[in-house]
Amino acid sequence: MSPFTIVAQREFLSRVRKRTFLLMTLLGPLFFGALIVGPALLNEYTESPGQRLLVVDHSFLLVGTDHVGKAQLDYLNPDEFSEDQAVEALKNRDEFDGLLYLPPSENSDPDFILRNTRLYNKNDVSLEIVGDLENNLANAATEEKLKMHGVDPSVVTQAQTQVSIRTMDLTEDGAEESAVGLKMAIGFGAGFFIYIFTFLYAAQIMRGVIEEKTSRIIEVIVSSVKPTQLMLGKILGIAAVGLLQFLIWVALTGVILFVVSATGLLSPDAAELAANPGMASSPIPSEITGTFKALNLPLLVSSFLVYFLGGYLLYGALFAAVGAAVDSETDTQQFMLPLTMPLVLTFVLATSIIDNPNGPLAFWLSVIPFSSPIAMMIRLPFGVPPGQIALSMGLLVLGFLFTTWLAGRIYRIGILSYGKKVTYADLWKWIRMKP
Repeated sequence: MSPFTIVAQREFLSRVRKRTFLLMTLLGPLFFGALIVGPALLNEYTESPGQRLLVVDHSFLLVGTDHVGKAQLDYLNPDEFSEDQAVEALKNRDEFDGLLYLPPSENSDPDFILRNTRLYNKNDVSLEIVGDLENNLANAATEEKLKMHGVDPSVVTQAQTQVSIRTMDLTEDGAEESAVGLKMAIGFGAGFFIYIFTFLYAAQIMRGVIEEKTSRIIEVIVSSVKPTQLMLGKILGIAAVGLLQFLIWVALTGVILFVVSATGLLSPDAAELAANPGMASSPIPSEITGTFKALNLPLLVSSFLVYFLGGYLLYGALFAAVGAAVDSETDTQQFMLPLTMPLVLTFVLATSIIDNPNGPLAFWLSVIPFSSPIAMMIRLPFGVPPGQIALSMGLLVLGFLFTTWLAGRIYRIGILSYGKKVTYADLWKWIRMKP
């Protein structure tokens, strides 16, 4: 077995046997599952309770309205109660949570009523109920304005039309449903995973190099292994750890989502279906199904693996060089900003890439090796010409080879250099130094 293989095997086995690896491997899917299931559970168990409100309506905008959202309305006779008297009545009635006061109109102006409507809280009326009241009053005021101008509100209601344009992707076999939202989610999610894993595992390489250097164990290792072999062994060993952990995460997350889906936790309950019959026949499922048919899933999966490994290997080599050049992790700050800026900037520009996936910004970010792992994965669900994909992957491979060569020249000198704060000038001298 070659020294390079021994180093890679050692890095792989030493990390997968750690409790932290097992813990993170199990907690990761639970975390992502919680992100999906958590909002549904919170919505189910933290719904705003119903509240009772006293109402003094001098404007008669709410006549005949017993409930607004989750609020029950109990009316006081406006001829018997002024605003101050209604407030006193609220104080003496523990069963009510607040008072809604609507003043009389001036010159039949509904806007005057809305501007001067007041809600007195006794038990903190929920924001949801406040919003429902505002919407109800706004609709009532709109109807009054229409009547003032001789327009029947029912005619306006009937004339209102909702538009939902179906987007279609042209294929060789015809046309398929195109769910832009799903494509955005797939692209952004893939880019996010690459962003996180690149930082996570590249940083592990850097810390491992710094630990071995500060403990002087590196001097023993390089007596039997060439520095370049040691660096590549570390990079590929940790790459195998990251790929294994990611595949386990995908498998366990899929199992969790399958179990949750089977329990019906994320499905609308009978009450929701009764209140919103359209949910049962929503076009979204068919749209999503059609999108998955239109997407080239083998291309997406294979490309993700290429960019996942390519991005990690490119940055892993540079992080290893930084780890070899410094004596402690605190000294890495001066070198980290130039290394991380391309990834951070690409992630920041993700929205711009999604808005125009075939524009010049998206194109250049997807072919430059330092940004292509994220940018290209964001673009791929929207369709990218094969030539651009080949160009991007080819440049990524060349970028990895270049950064590995560059990092190797820094690594061979840096791991045996101690006691001096390294500058960029020192790094340039090490790169130019002949083997």
